[in-house]
Amino acid sequence: MSFIFKITFVRISMRKLIFSLFLLVAGFSNAQVSKVIDGYLADYKTKNDAEKVEVTLKSLKTGKTFVAETDDDGKFVFKNVPIGKCELKITDKNYRPETFPFETDSNHLEHFSFNPETPFMVNLKVSWMFNWGDRTVTENGKTFVKEHYWSHLAAKIILGIYGACLLLIFYYSCVQMSLAVAYVRNKKKRNSEIVPTYDEDTAPKVTVQLPMFNEMYVAERIIETAAEFDYPRDKFQIQVLDDSTDETKDIIAAKVAEVAARGINIQHIHRVDRTGYKAGALDAAMDRVEGEFIAIFDADFVPDKDFLKRTMPYFKDGVGVVQTRWGHLNKTYSLLTELQAFGLNGHFAIEQGGRNASEHFINFNGTAGVWRKACIEDAGGWEHDTITEDLDLSYRAQMRGWKFKYLEDVESPAELPITMSALKSQQHRWMKGGAEVFIKMWKSLVKYPGLKFSDRLHGLAHLFNSSVFVFILILSILSLCVLHIKDSFSDLNLFIQFGAFFLLSTVFLAFYYWNSFRDKRGNFFVDLFRFIGRFVQFLTVSMALSLSNAVAVIEGYLGIKSSFVRTPKFNVAKKDEFKGNKYDKKSLSIINIAEGVLMVVFGFTAINRTIYGDLGMVPFHLMLAIGYGIIFFSTLKENRTQA
Repeated sequence: MSFIFKITFVRISMRKLIFSLFLLVAGFSNAQVSKVIDGYLADYKTKNDAEKVEVTLKSLKTGKTFVAETDDDGKFVFKNVPIGKCELKITDKNYRPETFPFETDSNHLEHFSFNPETPFMVNLKVSWMFNWGDRTVTENGKTFVKEHYWSHLAAKIILGIYGACLLLIFYYSCVQMSLAVAYVRNKKKRNSEIVPTYDEDTAPKVTVQLPMFNEMYVAERIIETAAEFDYPRDKFQIQVLDDSTDETKDIIAAKVAEVAARGINIQHIHRVDRTGYKAGALDAAMDRVEGEFIAIFDADFVPDKDFLKRTMPYFKDGVGVVQTRWGHLNKTYSLLTELQAFGLNGHFAIEQGGRNASEHFINFNGTAGVWRKACIEDAGGWEHDTITEDLDLSYRAQMRGWKFKYLEDVESPAELPITMSALKSQQHRWMKGGAEVFIKMWKSLVKYPGLKFSDRLHGLAHLFNSSVFVFILILSILSLCVLHIKDSFSDLNLFIQFGAFFLLSTVFLAFYYWNSFRDKRGNFFVDLFRFIGRFVQFLTVSMALSLSNAVAVIEGYLGIKSSFVRTPKFNVAKKDEFKGNKYDKKSLSIINIAEGVLMVVFGFTAINRTIYGDLGMVPFHLMLAIGYGIIFFSTLKENRTQA
């Protein structure tokens, strides 16, 4: 029995011994460490050693973390790190977070060194704007830097506003895209439409109104153009609505006398009191209108002789207005006029054509169109509580059931502004007037009985169009803060990256303008290449006009009244014909100075982010810098030339 017991005891002891040895070996294996792990950091921009940078090493095998700080040579050292897979992280609050995975094995028990010839390149956070309020806190006996609650909240608010602007711009581009689709669908249908024929025997009497104010350079041309209309003289009247305060009134009087001597029914109606400006002049002349229909032309237009013959046949079935497409007399004068033509072609092809094809409300463009007199009277007549009386009356008329007809194939050539100051003056009036009409009409558009929901929706979008410049301005300025947030708050980066989805807005707008691009020559790829270049140029200048246009829109919403600032006319088609224009007043304003400041800010940001390799917003900021630069230096040049 004792012998058996001893044998059993020996066997048990051997098992324990083997098990103990196994545990010892396993424990020894798990306890294997790299006594020293070291490497170097260098600044991505300067290539200099990155001093005093906090680095964290995490063992993926044990989950243990180690913290070190680089010395004056950019060197970091970790000791007694478990062998196996690890992650090296840049955790310094002043640097952009980076992670570098690596793995050690039994060959690195004494030392693991990253190649000193190729140090890790680290990027400083590009926090050049202002400090977000990092604060030093002590918890559990440890002191560290923590992001301040209020700065984090401010970042979220900024991202919220930024995202709202992106959504509104995206909504705008979706509406424009829908109009482009409607235009394309209707194009084939329009080509098959039967064009109504002109019948001289049944032609109604037409009054042509030519509103003018100090138009000495173009007054004679438009009067002569109207006098040459091919239309029965017994059914034809011309009214020159003259509010001029300079020698223009004498030029007009002489020209009117000359035309009247030919037996043409023409009147010179001169007002001393400019109440209501253009709308006031149109309204004041209504009691002298002899025709059933009224054709209106601004002083810089040169319509074809057969204009009335091509438009009057469309007045049937409740049509109150026939609007024609604007052409461009001086499109090739400069890059500025080329870009204006590009943008206006989008409006007159896609927006007017698309809305008309979908049977939504469109607007009379203030000129190059014909009104039924009864339509004006039924809608309440010309009102001058906004500076875009044409848009105002258009909506009042259509809400009362009058139909508008847009004729893309009938072109009425006009002059484009050739100076930056003239263009901004025109844009200011259009943008502010659009906002004024929105404030005046939106409630009526929502509540007016009998309107289709789609007409209400598209009408509100149409009247709200000018506000897109406010969103672009806010978006561009906040994008500077967004870059700072991107560097400072890693948990918010996902929301910032989501903003890239709204690049679709640009794609939708490209489709919109591609279908209105009138410079196509037949070769698709050549046309596409030329279009992309022109589209980028157009966006660049349009985005930079957002400052002055946004100011105009805000003035409109706030009800800040201003006089009707007429766009100066030049009557030039080539640069060597320009001898100056006394109406084109130029002075350096606060807005001009702000445009120069924004040019510098966005230019610096684009260069700064390029140097640091963060290219996400560089194209956007570069376009803004170039656009503001074009506007700022054009303004300086025009002011210097005037002086």
